[in-house]
Amino acid sequence: MMNRPPLSRRTLLKGLGCAVALPWLESMGSLNAWGAATPAPANVVKGAPKRMAFLYVPNGKNMADWTPKNEGTLGELPAILKPLEAFKNDFSILTGLAADGARAHGDGGGDHARALAAFLTGAHPRKTDGTDIRNGISVDQIAASRIGEHTRLPSLEIGTESGAMAGNCDSGYSCVYSSTMSWKSATTPLPKEVNPKLVFERMFGGGVAEDRLRRDARRKSLLDFIHQDTRDISQKISANDKRKLDDYFTAIRDIELRIERAAKLPEPKMPAGVTAPTGIPKDLTDHIRLMADLMVLAFQADVTRVCTFVLANEGSNRPYPFVGVNDGHHDLSHHGNDMTKKEKIREINKYHTTQLAYLLGKLKGIKEGDGTLLDHCMIAYGSANSDGNRHNHDDLPVLVAGSGGKTIKTGQHLDMKRETPIANLWTSMLDRMDVKVEAVGDSTGRLGVIDA
Repeated sequence: MMNRPPLSRRTLLKGLGCAVALPWLESMGSLNAWGAATPAPANVVKGAPKRMAFLYVPNGKNMADWTPKNEGTLGELPAILKPLEAFKNDFSILTGLAADGARAHGDGGGDHARALAAFLTGAHPRKTDGTDIRNGISVDQIAASRIGEHTRLPSLEIGTESGAMAGNCDSGYSCVYSSTMSWKSATTPLPKEVNPKLVFERMFGGGVAEDRLRRDARRKSLLDFIHQDTRDISQKISANDKRKLDDYFTAIRDIELRIERAAKLPEPKMPAGVTAPTGIPKDLTDHIRLMADLMVLAFQADVTRVCTFVLANEGSNRPYPFVGVNDGHHDLSHHGNDMTKKEKIREINKYHTTQLAYLLGKLKGIKEGDGTLLDHCMIAYGSANSDGNRHNHDDLPVLVAGSGGKTIKTGQHLDMKRETPIANLWTSMLDRMDVKVEAVGDSTGRLGVIDA
């Protein structure tokens, strides 16, 4: 590389009247030098497909207000779970799961970044605030890669709090780790969309079907026009850069294939009375519930069968004045056993489970097949931080709602052996989607305890 002239950041690949920017390459020099950025599938049972969704809440919990007192059938719910009383027979609480990848393992601080990054991957993210990020493939993307061809969107990534995709956000960890739950590959995070209008357009397209098809046709086969450009560039870049370009072109080809697949699928039909959102609501509750509605709609219309929903980024310091909490969430999570702070944390935690109750109510209110939409879903809700004050990653707060086509035990408190990898749950959920894998991240087996 010392003998090669640096490749200009402004280098573009051109084709079909489009300009495709290159990803960052070693040959372009330091990141700081960039300047301004120039037949029915197997998982369908009795006509109703199974769906899976993963909802994340940050900063852990006040675990005494989360954990049911007794094992077995759910009795009186603790304070944080009280908003879910009407759905007591539709979910189970899983105790004892751990996210070992969220632990330091010699890397020092950064528990918040590691928690969100490790939650669905079962991996230990590389500590860096540069471009050399590395994590693992998340369970949602394992599912999407196997069953995504059956729907318009292989997966949907949504949230309510935007986050940077670069820079230092937590003790030397890139901001991407704190704000991204879904990872297509170890080096490819999938940023969430927080604007309901854009989510809706992604689900159903903007404008009439004919216009969308014309736009898609103009984008098709772009790689066929730009490969000539890459021949010259390949003489100027390192072996690492060549691999990076291969990954980049693979991602573009994946988009092309999705366009082709979408063109062959029938137009998704919106249920009667549905209207497109116009933007991001100012009120947080409205925002969360609109995103929840979009997730329900995506499942109902079979636009996708896989979704991730980050209710707030890890380490979020958002206040919740509408429930009487004017202090920042992250600051409160370091409560030092101060009862006043713990009570405020409880109110924030209850607010989040209230929004979960809204989502479950929407899913349960839709009849489908031999039951409801909720019956054919697996909704995993939780965090890879347990007690926010301790930053511990064992005995996690985890809830699973929906029975996955009557295959998951509900209405229970299931207490497992301590240090059971949470990835064992993800592997078990994949089984129910008829996605057979040997392991997810650090999983060591399946969770037979959840079997109905």
